Amino acid sequence: MRLPRPEKDFFKTLLTLAVPLMLQNLITFSVGFADNLMVGSLGEGAISGVYLGNQPQSFLQTVVVGVDSAMLILAAQYWGRKDTVRIKRIFAIAIKAAVGLALLFTIVVASAPRFVLGLFTNDTAVMEQGLSYLKYVCWSYVFFAASQLLITAMKSVEYVKIGMYSSSISLSVNIVLNYLLIFGKLGLPKMGVAGAAIATLVSRLIEFSVVAFYVFVKDRRLSLKFRELLPMDKELLQDFGKYGAPVIAGQVVWALNVAVQSGIIGSMGPAATSAVSICSMMFQMISVMLFALSNSVGVLTGKMVGAGEVERVKNHARIVQLMYLCLGVTFCLFVLLIRRFFISLYNLTPEGETIAMQFLMIQAISLIGTCYQGHSLMSLVKAGGDTKFVFINDTVFIWCIVIPSALIALHVFHAPPWVVYICLKSDEILKCFVAYFKVNSFNWIKNLTRT
Repeated sequence: MRLPRPEKDFFKTLLTLAVPLMLQNLITFSVGFADNLMVGSLGEGAISGVYLGNQPQSFLQTVVVGVDSAMLILAAQYWGRKDTVRIKRIFAIAIKAAVGLALLFTIVVASAPRFVLGLFTNDTAVMEQGLSYLKYVCWSYVFFAASQLLITAMKSVEYVKIGMYSSSISLSVNIVLNYLLIFGKLGLPKMGVAGAAIATLVSRLIEFSVVAFYVFVKDRRLSLKFRELLPMDKELLQDFGKYGAPVIAGQVVWALNVAVQSGIIGSMGPAATSAVSICSMMFQMISVMLFALSNSVGVLTGKMVGAGEVERVKNHARIVQLMYLCLGVTFCLFVLLIRRFFISLYNLTPEGETIAMQFLMIQAISLIGTCYQGHSLMSLVKAGGDTKFVFINDTVFIWCIVIPSALIALHVFHAPPWVVYICLKSDEILKCFVAYFKVNSFNWIKNLTRT
């Protein structure tokens, strides 16, 4: 790969998009981190219960990300042609799918919460904590899905600040309500994990209200009206199915992977589950920057492909690969440096601390691969139009290598938790070789727009 030369305004344009997204992600992370710390003060059982109680939300979120990623891929390419009419029609298709899915999740979780949690754990104490959390948080799913799609619609036309503003309000509400309801302050009942769930529900309702008001009342880029969500464009529905189905299927595969991994971790006991919860929080902190950059790169990639600027896309891809590799090494060193301090923020048993230290070391090394291959494939290959490749690649690695090796290590060799965790993270490094050759073949540059 020859050394690329960035365009004059490349980093300026990238940061213009990425910085508001970073702030939005930081706020979102802060909400989760505040939840995690406050609940963490209640002990490992509470941490594990909330972690497993969040698995239906995590599954839904992964699939909703598939829907809005499919929308963003098509919409960003149409934005390269400034075709806002088709962008609005694509959005109408996507939000119906996402909200419908969220409604289905709400019905299933609300009607059979014990069955849902039983898929992840058989620990009675953890189960009871998780049930208290699920009882309230499941009613936030629809608000979450709708907010994500509205924010992505704005992102596709290079307006990213609304997510930052709505998340700021959500953060304030969530932290205050967490403190009041978890610990029973100002005369309110002490509700523990149930209080955290209610705080999440209220903050997501408020976030949705803010985003919806902006998109339907204030915005002038798309000038979206509610009546425009009702018709269905058959040609674009066909495109959404053709190009979006692999993206959504890939997210479903990933969601199933996360669910199965949660079951594997849950079977190793509360200490391992707590350690994974802490690793998850560490990754979310790093993702504040990583996913903001990746989303911004994806928008720019799609816009250039839609405008037919193939040579610009190739140079752009070379720069982006180097950027992700440097970020991966930086994040690896960062996690290794702060892991002991980060673990000290939680109320863990000595066994939990030991496992958390081991898991964070493994996560640090795997982050190099996560940054390079994961985000090169997502923001270049997928955003550039080759929506099938990432789905096939993830499916093969997850179900042929990651899950089988972890199950064999756990149930056949009775390996310690850190060995099982290496198996679960092995694909992050192995996929780097595939990603390098795929990205630099440039056969993923495909214009998906209709003339």
